[in-house]
Amino acid sequence: MESKKVLAVFGGSFNPPLNSHFSIAEQIINEYDNIEKVIFVPVNSKYGKEGLLSNDHRYNMLKLVCDKNENFILSSIELNQNRQLYTLETLEIIQKQYSDNIIYFILGTDNLKELSTWNNPEKLVSKFKILVLERDKDNMEKIIEEDDFLKKHKNSFIKVNENIRSNISSSFVRNKIKTGKSIRYLVPDEIYFYIKENNLFSSKEL
Repeated sequence: MESKKVLAVFGGSFNPPLNSHFSIAEQIINEYDNIEKVIFVPVNSKYGKEGLLSNDHRYNMLKLVCDKNENFILSSIELNQNRQLYTLETLEIIQKQYSDNIIYFILGTDNLKELSTWNNPEKLVSKFKILVLERDKDNMEKIIEEDDFLKKHKNSFIKVNENIRSNISSSFVRNKIKTGKSIRYLVPDEIYFYIKENNLFSSKEL
């Protein structure tokens, strides 16, 4: 294990942030003694994802929870840009900001399968360790074994053991809102009430 403390970067659209996002972050801190904090990095609305809430709303929702947990850091790095940054760019900026720490990047197996198509993937996996969350019935070792690029860099990947596996996605929650169903306990209470008060996702009833 490294002597320097690690910060784990958790990127995503967080549209909206779910209980499972925060549970995963807390679990990662619990599991690895060298991981000090998790940095939440919401993507820019210029990311081009359909139905993505404004930067402000997604930042505000994350802030409601991150402000109450000393192990969580909220970063507006990507929100402050005039374009969506590549993951490598984001991680390099964070590394400069936290030069005394080692930076890990949290990645789901759904994205692991596509990693070789990302911008400058060789440099990304050479400079930063990747914490891998297995999605659904995915097996990290099998995915790496079947991909030449991943296999070549297999020492860059760390599987998060006993991770929370959840089929509940932000799109599932958005659809619940649109059909007038309750999302209570799928998101933290602070976020539940924020969505309700701001009538987000075209909902009048939660």
